[in-house]
Amino acid sequence: TCVACRASDEKRWFVRIVRTPDGHVVVDPQGKANGRGAYLCAKPECFDVARQRRRLDSALKVTLKDDDYDRLRRDFDELLSAPASSQQGR
Repeated sequence: TCVACRASDEKRWFVRIVRTPDGHVVVDPQGKANGRGAYLCAKPECFDVARQRRRLDSALKVTLKDDDYDRLRRDFDELLSAPASSQQGR
């Protein structure tokens, strides 16, 4: 389920954001990293809603700063712009 729009689908249609055991929050391109995860639709609008409503903070039980959201957005956009063949197996 997307933390922004609440849409449900198969995991492969979402982008996973994970809080790793050491406390870092990163985009998880493979969807398999250890840690607490939150899912977003692979749409920029859903990332924007999650940022505005601080949904990642709640889902990951962490307080993210604007710099964190900027970094995550860059990584999110980079993942979406990657060729589809590199995203298979997610």
